[in-house]
Amino acid sequence: MLLRAVLLPVAATSRRDLVERLVQLLVGLFLYGVALGFMVRGSIGVSPWDVLALGLAGQTGIGYGIMTVLISIVVLVLWIPLRQRLGLGTVLNALLVGPSADLALAVIPQPDSVWIGAPMFLFGMLLLAFATGLYIAADFGPGPRDGLMTGLVGRTGWPVWLVRTLIEGGVLLIGFLLGGPVGVGTVLFAFGIGPLIGWFLPRITRRRAARSRRLAVTRS
Repeated sequence: MLLRAVLLPVAATSRRDLVERLVQLLVGLFLYGVALGFMVRGSIGVSPWDVLALGLAGQTGIGYGIMTVLISIVVLVLWIPLRQRLGLGTVLNALLVGPSADLALAVIPQPDSVWIGAPMFLFGMLLLAFATGLYIAADFGPGPRDGLMTGLVGRTGWPVWLVRTLIEGGVLLIGFLLGGPVGVGTVLFAFGIGPLIGWFLPRITRRRAARSRRLAVTRS
């Protein structure tokens, strides 16, 4: 009973549908971490949450990937008073994105100039939007930060844009004060990631839903 109260149920049209969606989730989370690696290596600024992670990493000596995992765990603790329910995707998001980012940083070289770094950042942002579409469309629950936002919206009754702005703004300010890298990339991310996800997510979701329906018909 306790697990049912805490965890979101997993629904699937068939066993193959479940396996395919799980693979899609894992690929999406891995690519999300790779995308973060490209944006960090771009050296023109990062997203607000990564400003915080890199700021804390610089202050504590803990690696960026591990710090990303620790921040996700803290965010999940904040879900408790909001009575948000965890999904498999929520837990895997918290645990896998950081190590994937560290792996990418170990492989991706530091660019010699901003003319190389800027395209790397833009590629990373594009890849991140695609990866976000993959893992959300797999339908295994929201990521830790998205769940915090929706939980606060539900508790306060405030509009989504206001809650999102307050969270991102607060995280950015704390990260900046801790020495996290804020730059033109941070601004590009703030204004660009929403439209990019808005382009990828519905298309990937439609393809996933159509595939699930076909598998249901095949099973029947």
